[in-house]
Amino acid sequence: MQMEDKPSLLLSFHTEPKQESLDSDCDSKAQCSLVDSEVTSVNLEGCIPPLGPNEIKYEEVEEKIGIIMNKEETFGDLTNHDEIPEVEIFLTFGEQNQEDCKVCPHCKKHFLSLSKLKRHINTHTGEKPYSCSDCGKSFIRSSDLTNHRRVHTGEKPYSCSDCGKCFIRSSDLTNHRRVHTGEKPYSCSDCGKCYFRSCHLSGHRRVHTGEKPYSCSDCGKCFIRSSDLTNHRRVHTGEKPYPCSDCEKCFSQLGNLKVHQRIHTGEKPYSCSDCGKSFIKLAQLSSHQRVHTGEKPFFCSDCGKCFAHLNQLKYHQHIQTGEKPYSCSVCGKCFNGSSDLTSHRRVHTGEKPYLCSDCGKCFSLLSNLKVHQRIHTGEKPYSCLDCGKSFINLSQFTSHQRVHTGEKPYSCSDCGKSYSQLHNLKLHQRVHTGEKSYSC
Repeated sequence: MQMEDKPSLLLSFHTEPKQESLDSDCDSKAQCSLVDSEVTSVNLEGCIPPLGPNEIKYEEVEEKIGIIMNKEETFGDLTNHDEIPEVEIFLTFGEQNQEDCKVCPHCKKHFLSLSKLKRHINTHTGEKPYSCSDCGKSFIRSSDLTNHRRVHTGEKPYSCSDCGKCFIRSSDLTNHRRVHTGEKPYSCSDCGKCYFRSCHLSGHRRVHTGEKPYSCSDCGKCFIRSSDLTNHRRVHTGEKPYPCSDCEKCFSQLGNLKVHQRIHTGEKPYSCSDCGKSFIKLAQLSSHQRVHTGEKPFFCSDCGKCFAHLNQLKYHQHIQTGEKPYSCSVCGKCFNGSSDLTSHRRVHTGEKPYLCSDCGKCFSLLSNLKVHQRIHTGEKPYSCLDCGKSFINLSQFTSHQRVHTGEKPYSCSDCGKSYSQLHNLKLHQRVHTGEKSYSC
């Protein structure tokens, strides 16, 4: 059916059935009828002066019909309801202008009704007229407030027929069902990647467009998702709202808490398909798999040397530049890597967190514990190619090789005599100092 050029206006008040009176200017033109038990529709024609195809004047329309949005006297008893009644205005000047009647002045987004447009504008203005009486949190829509109240009441009226899991919102249940069905109805037109939820697709599209609409007011850093911005803000505020129930350690992100809890539960959900070794984090598994594949994706731009892990590359670069960005707050000593600083701090604190399960001896470094455990296991991984003798640690093996090579790297500054091992040089130096360490 071809739409008429003559403008017409349809008002839909979502309320209880009630006959409402119109302004005297429009009484003779109005035809009122109850469509159903919840909608009263009023069709008005001739109340709007003839305009050109692009000359819709909202002020004249509202003044002529007597609709002043957000004024209680216009709606009379209708405003006694919990929500402002939905008002849908359809101005038909042909298909070209039907959408133009409901355009957001901020982002030019189109809407089917003024009520939806009004709610959308609140996202720009920040207005949240519906507040929770329990916690004071405010919402743009009354339906959002209704769902939020269930957080306090614990009500979860929507249950999954497959696994019995319950949800606060019906939309959450709809999304959850796709876990069982495997349905991913939202696909990216650029790369074809599919998603369970439309919001996930919206966030993914910004990877292709480069759009980062959420910016930090403190440092200006921009993010693809609002959740990323929320997490980032905690860097500035220091907020850590997720505490561990086992050790009371707190975290700024829920995901980090879940990973941490695996330390207490012993859960290691990521296992290597080549050797069966399991890991707490997916990143740890990805790094481990490079042992089998030999992949070294991180390379030094100065010398071209490649590394399997990013922290190894950074450590290497610090050695080349001589940079030691990690300094001890106690003695001022500087280190190339953060792990070196962490190990060094134990010199001051006396902490020895690595315990031998066989004899109970403790160590400040994990590497020292591993070397010590070879005493109990009898393992000697370093063997001499010249004589076949084996050793527990690398330093012993290196010292032994000097027997065959004749190398004596440690020389006395007083007499020039050289030694193959450092402790022999220290013993010799007592001849010059007169030091006698051992007394009867």
